[in-house]
Amino acid sequence: MSFFKFDKEIKTENLCLKDFDQIWTKFCFLDETGNLNNSTDPFFTVGILKISQPYYLLNKLQYERNKKNFHDELKFNKLSRKNVDFARFVIDALFDARSTYFYSYSVDKEGAYFKKEFSGDPWQAYQKIAIRLLKDAVLAPKEILILLADHVTVPKHIRFEVDVKKEINNSLKRLALAGICRLDSRSNDLLQLVDLVIGAISYDLKMATGAIRGDAKHKVDLVQYFKQNLGASGFITGFRNRNFNIFVDKDITLRVPLGNK
Repeated sequence: MSFFKFDKEIKTENLCLKDFDQIWTKFCFLDETGNLNNSTDPFFTVGILKISQPYYLLNKLQYERNKKNFHDELKFNKLSRKNVDFARFVIDALFDARSTYFYSYSVDKEGAYFKKEFSGDPWQAYQKIAIRLLKDAVLAPKEILILLADHVTVPKHIRFEVDVKKEINNSLKRLALAGICRLDSRSNDLLQLVDLVIGAISYDLKMATGAIRGDAKHKVDLVQYFKQNLGASGFITGFRNRNFNIFVDKDITLRVPLGNK
């Protein structure tokens, strides 16, 4: 039996605390790849995984960790012979999970859009892209999100948790984002899962634009495995289906060598 009940006669603006079974609460896990302060890394990607009941997916990943006696942090940039099999299991688990949605946004840090929209300010870019993805993630009028984000050391004037919550709720004129908490990604497998996915997306973009040779075998293998499961040939023009919305800014497309377009 589903815990959430949908009664179209009860309007969102008339909901009370006693209507808890009319409100759909979902967890979002946010991570980013492409060091904002690293000029040699051309692209910046932010990704969000939205899931109704993270317990089931987390429990599945933890069971496999214990079974394989694998307790290291899983990151795309650290893929190797020792952890690539577990990484493939994580990708399989994502596609097997129910009620999951994924959103990502990739920009070229040297592109015109990045400089115009964010004034070349990397922290403004991080915050504004996160806000955009969260607005995309609020699919239902009676949905409230809880955001868990990977810990990032930011300048003192950045109030990501405060400003993002305020912007989302003010723009939608309701409580749509209950709160934000930062976690060390080493403590949470779903943050590590997001890192794998956005890492694969970003690596595919680098290969397509010639920003990297793509000769890191285990990374290339995981990129191909992820695309195969998703049914995507590549991400240079983005990708979208019922559960995935992968947006790639056109400035990245401009980097594709003429012979490969």
